[in-house]
This record gives sequence, structure tokens and C-alpha cells, in this order.
Amino acid sequence: MQRLLFLLFPLLFAGCTSQQINQTLNTVLNGGLTSADIGNGLKEALRIGAREGAEELARPGGYFDDLTYRILLPEEVRKVTDRLQNVPGFSNIEEVILKKINQGAEDAATKAAPIFVDAIRQMTIQDAVGILRGSDDAATQYLVTNTSQALTAEFAPVINASLDKYDANKLWNDAATAYNNFPLTRQKVNTDLGAYVTERALEGLFLKVALKEKDIRENVSARTTDLLRRVFAQQDNLN
Repeated sequence: MQRLLFLLFPLLFAGCTSQQINQTLNTVLNGGLTSADIGNGLKEALRIGAREGAEELARPGGYFDDLTYRILLPEEVRKVTDRLQNVPGFSNIEEVILKKINQGAEDAATKAAPIFVDAIRQMTIQDAVGILRGSDDAATQYLVTNTSQALTAEFAPVINASLDKYDANKLWNDAATAYNNFPLTRQKVNTDLGAYVTERALEGLFLKVALKEKDIRENVSARTTDLLRRVFAQQDNLN
């Protein structure tokens, strides 16, 4: 019945004002919930996902110990570390850098979580109804599309500060400089790891948020507030 109404909406709304359409949508589709209720419910779900996801990734080993989230060295870096294995002082450089870039991401996850949550607050309710009826990670993907650029700009300094804290930037700079100075090195490598680690760290954070959102959508027990239960009950009725 609900899906039949969606097909009939263009005919039912012919000649109606936008206010009348919104009132009808709120009554028929949302069971008394307003668009603001739905938007706030989605934001609450994302805030919960962001907070819990950041906390899990911020624990020691949060990135490194889980292969799903571990930030691996880019191919360019591995070429350097492989070639430096027999150079004194660089024999275990890949292992050291790998551990330290993940430590940096774990450290940044804690410091950057408030930035991520603040970005959630900026999400409009314009697409809230469509997001509610979307895929398991629709709200997260909306967030990715609309906040990635701003989050990267805010997250990058935190990541770089964390990499400096664990000497990862210096280690990579030393390794890349040594590699670039080899007489037969034709293609020089970039000595800056920050952008790469930032991108991978945010991917891990968004993945955590998506999994939390999916859990809230599918499991009633994960809806820990009244607003979440009311909003996502509407989704359940459409499935």
C-alpha cells in the first residue's frame, strides 16, 4: 500500500501548494513525524555512529590491529622501503613507518571526532525522507558527499601533527630522501605522507559510521533513544 501511494503521489498532488504537499507527506508517510524529526533522527544516528566509530578507531591498535581499517603503505612507499632493506639504518623501515602512520591515525581519530560531529550538525533535512528510505548507508554516503572536502581540510592538520608526534613524517622523509639520492633513481618520490594517511583515515572513519548506521537501521535494540526508535520505525514499515 505504501509503495502504491508513491506511484500515485504525482496525481494526488496535482494543483496542491508546496505547504499542502508537505503537510500531506508528514501525515501519510511519516506517521505524524515532521521532516525536522526525520532530519534530527538521522543526525542523531550519525552522531552516535561517529562518536562510537571514532572511539573504536582511537583505541591503541584501533586502525593497526584490524585488517579492515589498517592503513597500508602506498605502492610508492613500498618500492622505497624494499630498496632500502639492505641500507644500514633502514632495514626495518617499512614495519616502523607502517606502525607509526596507524598510530598517527588512531591519535587523530580522537582529536578529529568533534570536527566530524560538527559537520553532521550542518546536514540539512532537505533529503531526509529520501535518505531514510535509502540504502543501509544512505545517510553516511550523504555525509561523505557533502562533508568530505571540509573534513579533509580540518582533518589533515590533525593527521600531520599526529604523524609528527610519532616521528612518521621524519622517518618517511629520511627514507624518501635516501631513495631519491640513489644514483640510478629515475622517478623521485614525494616525501609527504600526510595527504595519503588523511584519506585512508577518513575512509576508515566513514566505514565505521556506515556500519553503525546499518546496525541502527536493522536492529531495534541499537536504537537507543526515543527519537531513533520513532524515526526508524517508519523505515521498518516500508520494508
